[in-house]
Amino acid sequence: MTDNLQESKERFLIITADDFGMCHSVNLAIFRLLEEGVISSTTIMVPCPWAKEAGEFCKIHPEFDVGVHLTFNSEWKNYKWGPVTRNKFLDSLVDREGYFFETTEEFERNAKREDVEEEIKNQINLALKLGVRPTHLDNHMGSLYGFHGKTFIPLVFQFCKEYNLPFRLPKKLPSEMIPQLSQDLIELHIKFLDMAREMGIPLIDYLIPYPYELPDCPNYLSFKRMIIGLIRKLKPGISEIIIHPSIESDEIKAINPTWEKRVWEYLVFKDEEVRRVIKEEGIKIISWRDLKP
Repeated sequence: MTDNLQESKERFLIITADDFGMCHSVNLAIFRLLEEGVISSTTIMVPCPWAKEAGEFCKIHPEFDVGVHLTFNSEWKNYKWGPVTRNKFLDSLVDREGYFFETTEEFERNAKREDVEEEIKNQINLALKLGVRPTHLDNHMGSLYGFHGKTFIPLVFQFCKEYNLPFRLPKKLPSEMIPQLSQDLIELHIKFLDMAREMGIPLIDYLIPYPYELPDCPNYLSFKRMIIGLIRKLKPGISEIIIHPSIESDEIKAINPTWEKRVWEYLVFKDEEVRRVIKEEGIKIISWRDLKP
């Protein structure tokens, strides 16, 4: 079905909520967005403390599109998680306290291939045990892509092939990103595309980025206008836009210093104006399930 979508002149959009299972406030937001049909996909972080709750929801709602958000970083100062692997100590993946590293640079500098392979296998297996029937794989913070010189994408593709799953990798890089990438990274991206094509792994056409810190969006209205602008500029083919929603709570405020942005991301696709623009633009909302071979 992927080929038919990508050969079409129409614009298709996957709206994905990342970080399912990170905390209770994020889970509540994603529960509501899925049940209301506001988003079309989510991705679960199985190493996180609230993944069990997310899995229970998946058991009750097998109709929803849920990917495995392969997680190798624990980025918050006082809210931590580590490997799900229990039968051996994956020392190359953790800091001195036993948590995943905070940054992707630390991860790449230390990670050994055999430890990454073991942890990917166990994260997928745990997702299955929790009640998730994965529709795709993707990666938290881009730790596996190789932005700092050590890539694990060929290893990830082996798991995609084994489980018959698409992967979050855009065929076309955003024009604003290309000047920021070295020639080595651009050539690596081309190599990944060739590898995915040879292995029959479905990919999206475009990943729609926006700044994490949102320096040009001081309030919800400016954020909504930015999202509407991105929607209007979608190109023919399959695009994915990623949000990180949460309800407002003491929990998310304690975890995340930029919590307010997560609340805006919870609200924005519920917003009637945004929904109207999607309809006016003739954009068709699809899910990762539509990309599966």
